[in-house]
Amino acid sequence: MAQPDDMLNDDDYPAYTMGRAAEIVGASQDFLRRLDEAKLIIPFRSSGGHRRYSRYQLRLAARAREMVDHGTALEAACRIIILEDQLEEALQLNRNLQSRQQTGAA
Repeated sequence: MAQPDDMLNDDDYPAYTMGRAAEIVGASQDFLRRLDEAKLIIPFRSSGGHRRYSRYQLRLAARAREMVDHGTALEAACRIIILEDQLEEALQLNRNLQSRQQTGAA
């Protein structure tokens, strides 16, 4: 079983309540709810049904807030962030594949 310190170092561990997450991101709780509705971030739920956010989700929320603050529509900002993350994941997979191919050819 993971130790509590290990979980807090995990970017995907849902350590933040909605109120704290909104404070960290510099946005309202309603903004976080709207990101959930737009499917950018889907918060974890505690056993009591309360939303909990990870550091990774807070970084996405902060990116969305920054884009919205600069005039991008919320839905467009969410779509852009999702596409950017998908592209980065695809590029990383491609780099890994190329690296394995070079290692196998040597």
